[in-house]
Amino acid sequence: MSKPFRFGIQAGGPADARGWAELARKAEDLGVSVLTVADHLDDQLAPVSALTAAASATTTLRVGALVFCNDYRHPVVLAKEAATIDVLSDGRFELGLGAGWMTSDYEQSGILLDPPGERIDRLEEAIAIVKGLFADGPVTHQGRHYRITDLEGTPKPVQRPGPPLLIGGGGKRVLSIAAREADIVGVNVNLSGGVIDARVGPDATVEATDEKIAWIREAAGDRFADLELQVRVHVAAVTDDREGLAAALGPALGLSPEAALASPHALAGTVDQLVEQLEERRERWGLSYIGLSVDSLDDMAPVIARLAGT
Repeated sequence: MSKPFRFGIQAGGPADARGWAELARKAEDLGVSVLTVADHLDDQLAPVSALTAAASATTTLRVGALVFCNDYRHPVVLAKEAATIDVLSDGRFELGLGAGWMTSDYEQSGILLDPPGERIDRLEEAIAIVKGLFADGPVTHQGRHYRITDLEGTPKPVQRPGPPLLIGGGGKRVLSIAAREADIVGVNVNLSGGVIDARVGPDATVEATDEKIAWIREAAGDRFADLELQVRVHVAAVTDDREGLAAALGPALGLSPEAALASPHALAGTVDQLVEQLEERRERWGLSYIGLSVDSLDDMAPVIARLAGT
């Protein structure tokens, strides 16, 4: 059975208190389920403070990171921050967690960029630690990357056993971990190259998405039906000339116009066409949590109004 549609808006600003609060309230009023912030070291607000402020400015809007980079915070610190946001938002926090990917963050900050396998190993340990600290009782963990001794996580989150955990990715290993450990699985393009450019296009196709859903289903086993599947839509536009827009944008995505229109990471067309596309994608892949850029909020408002909660 399909899960109801919900929509997330990804934003990194405006970088002033009034503008940020107004954006959060606008998203809430338009029926957006969750306001998310990325975790990068470039020109954007820092996620922990921004999410706390957004929650304080609203009453029903959920807030979350899409996603926290595991390499930037020790999991003990992240668990405490996450539980605190959950407490102060009255249980409206969603925890997105990833292994890290953006090369420029690492290069400019001097943080060591380990090979993907090493970062994913570290992520697996961090997931276990964070879950343990959300639960009752002290945590002891003796791993290759982290060593925790008899530590009780405080405060405890309002949501039990913890805030919904989102893990996303484009490769088989991360998606398999997500299928086993997460509540929400983000179906993304493979970002192993460290940048988003035309090289990711072949991994954004219908065929690539079919393969990713198969990986998730296989790894999840009996829990597959309980998973919420999320997709980040990088291009979303209401237009009467979807073919013309696809012809202009396809090369930038490394895709033919036809493949760009069919990709779950892009939406173009009239409101009726966008509603139909999203319903078809949910039917085919189970994608019900649609992540959008803040720049597309006004365009997508009528689509959100039609589909949110259905």
